[in-house]
Formats: sequence, structure tokens, C-alpha cells
Amino acid sequence: MKILAFAGSNSTVSINKKLVTFASTFFSENEVEILDLNDYEMPIYKREIELEAGIPQSAKDFAAKIDASDLILLSTPENNGNFPAVFKNLMDWMSRIKGRKIFGEKSMFLMATSDGARGGASVLEIAQKRFPFDGAQVLEVFSLPKFRESFEEGKGIIDEEKKAEFEEKVAVVKTHFA
Repeated sequence: MKILAFAGSNSTVSINKKLVTFASTFFSENEVEILDLNDYEMPIYKREIELEAGIPQSAKDFAAKIDASDLILLSTPENNGNFPAVFKNLMDWMSRIKGRKIFGEKSMFLMATSDGARGGASVLEIAQKRFPFDGAQVLEVFSLPKFRESFEEGKGIIDEEKKAEFEEKVAVVKTHFA
């Protein structure tokens, strides 16, 4: 099975990238590729840019990575209750590829984390409602609140209750592919 893992962030110190990288270790028996949105920079979507220059190759390349995968592991930050601009822009450009649903009808384990007590709950709610229309089959959703209290580099999730919840969700995702 091929797994594509990424954070919906361009931060070089992204806690969501740390969470999705940790999540990917639970699938080490598979081929896992971790992407960085910084490697897929493109202009802010604008119809005039599309008409003049077409869809950026970076958007096409990212879409090809999705198409080559069986499972997407995605952890997205919450910026002002919604997706970060870099992630929304990527989705906007990919949605312009003719005949494409953004997530290519792929299975997804959707996650979010934040330093706050809600753990990205607002962005997860938006994603759960929106992503099925965009071609994602969301198998499980996980929120890790209070990241700096609940996660430790080299150990992963250290909050025992959240760790158990996470492991249960990983097991459900794996069952889908058994």
C-alpha cells in the first residue's frame, strides 16, 4: 500500500507536520511518502493567471502524488477557524484540473492539532463536511489538543487517553485495507 502524508502547512516548525510524521510511523510496513507544501509553491489562485499561464505544474505534481497513493494521512492546522491559505490555495488550483476531484477518491485519515484546548476542532468540522465532495473518503478523524502538553519529540503522543484514542483510529484505518 502506498501512503501519502502531509500537513496542510508551510511552517518549517509545523506541529501538524510533527503529528502526521508520527502517524506515518504506524504504517511503516507500507511505502510512505511525506510531502512538504514548501516544495509545491505556486501563485495565489486567480482566474486571470489560469487563463494566461494555465494550472501550475506544482498543482499537477501534487495531484499526481495523490493519484499514486492508496491512503492520505493529512494533519491540517487551523488558522482563524479555517484552513491555512497555503493549503486552501493548493486545493483551489487542484480543483481546476479538468475532471478532477481534489483528493481523487482516496481514503483519508484526517487529523489536526493545536496548542489550544480544541485541537483544531473548527477546521476538522469544515474538512469533514467538505472533503467528501472533494473526493476524499474520510475513514477516521483525530484531534490532538494542547500539543505541547500532549506530544513529545521522539515519543509522540504522551497523553495516555489521547494515545489510546489515536491507536484505535489507526487500527480502524488499517482494517479498511486488510
